[in-house]
Amino acid sequence: MENNYPTQSTTINADVQTAEIFKAFIEGNDSAFSKLYNMHVNLLYNYGCKLTTDSELLKDCIQEVFVKIFNKRAELSTVANFKSYIIISLKNKLCDESRKRVNLSDVSVDELDVVSGDNVERDYINNEKEMLDNVFVTKILDQLSPRQRKAIILYYIEEKKYDEICVIMDMNYQSVRNLIHRGISKLRSCAAA
Repeated sequence: MENNYPTQSTTINADVQTAEIFKAFIEGNDSAFSKLYNMHVNLLYNYGCKLTTDSELLKDCIQEVFVKIFNKRAELSTVANFKSYIIISLKNKLCDESRKRVNLSDVSVDELDVVSGDNVERDYINNEKEMLDNVFVTKILDQLSPRQRKAIILYYIEEKKYDEICVIMDMNYQSVRNLIHRGISKLRSCAAA
């Protein structure tokens, strides 16, 4: 079974790579700026879509965040986490633009549909936790024999009945039950370790 889930080390490697490119940008490497933009523009767009439904405003704000970063590079040497910095910058920029639009609009504040930043942050944290959980589950599933893994996936993930698993795996009923039981026992011991 091939593992297609991103691993925690992949995330760490990407963060290290980002830190190195950001350092090069701070030191004056303009091509590093292009790399930072290309690496993070989709992340910002996806994050921003949770804050606003106005895609043109979102695109403008993302551009303004990167223009500000380029123009103020000398002041950014104290930034420890570039990814967090740009996410917070985008959130602040969108809030500023929303406030400006409220002040210029004929729409009353009560009629505005505001997306809570707390929900976006909670969703981001939940997505990160879910990804780490998936990595963990994949890692402990890899501890099983191929037959145990197949039986457990059929039973718990694909929700097949024991009779169906017997046919699929060409095994008798008791053997399938024993295989799943031993697999679950092994998963518990791996998860506890």
